[in-house]
Parts: sequence; structure tokens; C-alpha cells
Amino acid sequence: MNIVLDTNVLVAGLLSPFGGCGEIVRMVSAGELTLYFDARILSEYDEVLRRPKFKFEEKKVADLLDYIKLQGKLIAALPLKKPLPDSDDEAFLEVAISSKTSCLVTGNQNHFPSELCEQVKVLSPKEFFIFYKKQKHIKTKHSGTRRKKTRTR
Repeated sequence: MNIVLDTNVLVAGLLSPFGGCGEIVRMVSAGELTLYFDARILSEYDEVLRRPKFKFEEKKVADLLDYIKLQGKLIAALPLKKPLPDSDDEAFLEVAISSKTSCLVTGNQNHFPSELCEQVKVLSPKEFFIFYKKQKHIKTKHSGTRRKKTRTR
């Protein structure tokens, strides 16, 4: 599944690896989820993850960013038609809209007014898991239900 991941979810997942956000980070690492990003998002990930207050190891931050660059999808996003209340969040929505990803996962849904999000699903981590399970169930249901045609004589 293709998603855009807000920095707050990435940081929360690294700080609490056994919580919901941590599970999302694990799913990205396992290749179950593909992150869509642009240079602004990658730059924000880099800047935030290197903040001294988080005490993340420099090498691990570099490795994670390299993994995202290698396994994720770099997108050239179109600008929004109208600005968001917080301009720092615009890159995330622009990438989600331009790439037609499944959803944008954020801990700050109120930063993304629905009237500005076009067709993008803006989900909390908890809502994301409900959505993910439904999508996985639909995919499994449709891929495993083919029957052989029987010939009648």
C-alpha cells in the first residue's frame, strides 16, 4: 500500500516502537507500505530526526533516510489550490494528492481541513489500521476466489 507519512507519526513510531505508530514504521521497514515523498518531506524527516532532544543515533537516522530514498517513491508534487493553515504541512498533502496514494497518515488531522484534501484520506494511525485491514481483506477476498470453470457435456 502506498502512503504519505507525516513526520509526527514517524518520530512517534521510532520513540515508541511497540505502539501503533511503531507498527506503521515496522510495516514500512518490512516493505508492506511504500512511502511517497518529495525533497521537502525528506528534508523535514532529516531535520526533525536529528534534533538532539530525540537522541536518535546519527548512523541510524542516516540509514533510515537512505532506506526511505531507496524503497520509497520520490514525487514531483503540484502545489495546492489553496494553502493549508500550517504551510509546513502542505508538502505532505501535495504529495498525497499528486501521487494518488491510498492515504496520508498523521497525528494532526486538524491541520488538514477536509475541504482542501480533494480525494485524499487523511487518517490517524488508529484509523489507518482499520483502513489497512479493510483493504487487505478486500484484496485477499478478490484474489483468492477464482473458481475453475467446469465443462458440461
